Amino acid sequence: MTNSRLIHCIIIFSVSLNSFSQSNADHFFKPSDSLNKIRRNTVFISETSLSALTLVGLNQFWYSDYDRSKFHTINDNNEWLQMDKMGHAFTAYQMGKLGAGLLNWSGVSEKNQLIYGATLGFGFLTAVEVLDGFSEEWGFSWGDIMANASGTGLYIGQQLLWKEQRILLKFSYHETKYASLRSDKLGTGFFERVLKDYNGQTYWLSVNLKSFIKHENIPDWLNIAFGYGAEEMLSGTPENSLTNFEKYNRYRQFYLSLDLNLEKIKTNSRVLKTVFEVINFVKIPFPTLEINKKGSVFHLFYM
Repeated sequence: MTNSRLIHCIIIFSVSLNSFSQSNADHFFKPSDSLNKIRRNTVFISETSLSALTLVGLNQFWYSDYDRSKFHTINDNNEWLQMDKMGHAFTAYQMGKLGAGLLNWSGVSEKNQLIYGATLGFGFLTAVEVLDGFSEEWGFSWGDIMANASGTGLYIGQQLLWKEQRILLKFSYHETKYASLRSDKLGTGFFERVLKDYNGQTYWLSVNLKSFIKHENIPDWLNIAFGYGAEEMLSGTPENSLTNFEKYNRYRQFYLSLDLNLEKIKTNSRVLKTVFEVINFVKIPFPTLEINKKGSVFHLFYM
């Protein structure tokens, strides 16, 4: 499954949180101290309706452009240097985090937040994977399922172990020259390239320092981030590259940087706190050390 559909899911769910009136917003965004059945039912109905509409839309407007087939599986684990698998894990994690957060806002118990909220991403992406299985262009990928499970597991595991998210899964993007070489694969406009150009994507494990090192001089919001990316990819696998681009030799990139955990910034405004929670999936640009097979590079301002 391509990242264009994955990250679209995050955007749709996240934007919905900011579509409310500012009137009495602080009261509205404050999580309920006890079960609020109206909020819970609204969340369940909204998520079910939105998921169903998204799946129907994908089936009608995305998959209709490609030939259908009998249900089949594929092994695409060696494609895109696993950047697509990172996208699956990221999406499952962020959707699960959002699902659990909405149930927390509704006053649902912690146990049910994990059962019915944190599994939102895994359940939805599994349904999309089934649609892939009936498409000639793609196929049901067990590698994608494992990646989805890892993202969901990262969220649930931390909640069970620490009752908080000490390690966040984040995303960043910068434009590259490769998209213009293969716009059919990597996108034409900026927003399409954010979703499709794996060369410009970086996925991060952002670790909160204060959660592990209890020192008074460490700010609550300061994180250290470990990133993964890849470059010089014009197709899923080298053998599928066009002969004109044989000079490009794909390689992995590893990053070390600082980051901000916006959810740790203290504020009395529930609106601002909610905004911080929504946009906290984006890695904040900082000076960054990159290590790859060609050596090491220091970026003063890496995105």
